[in-house]
Amino acid sequence: MAEPGDDLLAAQLAAELRHWRRAAHELTDLDMVAAPQAWAGLESYLGTSVRAGLIRSARTVATRADQLAAQLPGTTAQDDLARLRDGVLSLRQSYVRAETVLDFFGDAVATRTNPRLAELLRGLDLLAVDAMDRILGPLGIPVPPVLVYLDKGLGASILRAGIRLWDASISPAAAIKITRHNLLRPTSLFHEGGHQVAHLTHWTDELATALHEVLVPTSPVAAEAWRGWASEVAADVVAFVLTGYAPVPALADVVDGTTAAVYRMPLGDPHPMGLLRVAFNAALCRYWYGAGAWDDLVRIWLYRHPVHAAPPESALVARATLPLLPEIVRVCTERPMRAFGGRPLSALADPRRVAPAELRRLADGAGAALYTSSYLQRLEPMRILAWTVLRSQRPDDHADRDLETWLRRLGADHATAAA
Repeated sequence: MAEPGDDLLAAQLAAELRHWRRAAHELTDLDMVAAPQAWAGLESYLGTSVRAGLIRSARTVATRADQLAAQLPGTTAQDDLARLRDGVLSLRQSYVRAETVLDFFGDAVATRTNPRLAELLRGLDLLAVDAMDRILGPLGIPVPPVLVYLDKGLGASILRAGIRLWDASISPAAAIKITRHNLLRPTSLFHEGGHQVAHLTHWTDELATALHEVLVPTSPVAAEAWRGWASEVAADVVAFVLTGYAPVPALADVVDGTTAAVYRMPLGDPHPMGLLRVAFNAALCRYWYGAGAWDDLVRIWLYRHPVHAAPPESALVARATLPLLPEIVRVCTERPMRAFGGRPLSALADPRRVAPAELRRLADGAGAALYTSSYLQRLEPMRILAWTVLRSQRPDDHADRDLETWLRRLGADHATAAA
């Protein structure tokens, strides 16, 4: 078969470039990424930040396509055509990476097309920002914007603000996934926000070192395990100091399963095995609040999942850890940390303020105004949420209805994004 001539090669290359150039420019139309009414579901600062970040990603690819197109006219030499061909292939890869970024955020924003859901999620955006500010504000660390989105599955997740994305751009917001089954029990919001706090304060590595240092004299195997779990432990502790016991029942539902599942300990997994994670969260409550419902939860879990039924390696870590939980709690909440300016985390966010008795005192004092007072909404949003989630544990309580109404009011009070 005869080799194609230079003119044919140039024509084919021009057609390929036209396709990817057109596709790149189409990425800059964000109304093709998510519907205008979905963008309108964002609070104005968040909407501006996210749109600006996505436009930068799209324009970077479009500009590269324009540069290649400007080089094509008059290019006929095979070596030059080959270099341009490499550029088009590189452009295609850049397009795919940018498209991945836009699709991720576009899908997240698109969950706000429904006005009711948009108000709920906007309320959660504001709660997440307020929660992080309780810790980051006293440290002088700016709080990033937060985009909460709804998705399927059991567990929540976060794409942290400030990290490198698929196209090497910087994430314009912390994108927090809330699962559908926990939409009206959204305490995972504070765990995921805890990951952002730990990242911005550089707490994870410091906590990992401290846990290992304290545990290794008693149990090297426990010390090694908890050092590897520090990132998830940090996030759980942030959620605890902000909302107390409220996240624990939801966490237990998410990590529950067969005995084999709750003792599963994959190599390199940053999550503590399910049983120890529930036991640790209960130990946080016991240490700060004394006896309570958390003790019953652990009793049930150990009855359902006795340590002797665990795989040998998991049983070894569990037996070593259970007596050490109070010491782990002390390290996490009362040990001064460089990350917190030489103070313990509990000095920035006192967990005693979210003890069940304190939450009840807040609710009793506020009465019917708990869910209608703009003052309380500004001053005590996390305590209101924590109390309402605790209420939802009671049979025949209307906590879900109250929480939805309150969150929607919170979300409706904020302006929508600029176009």
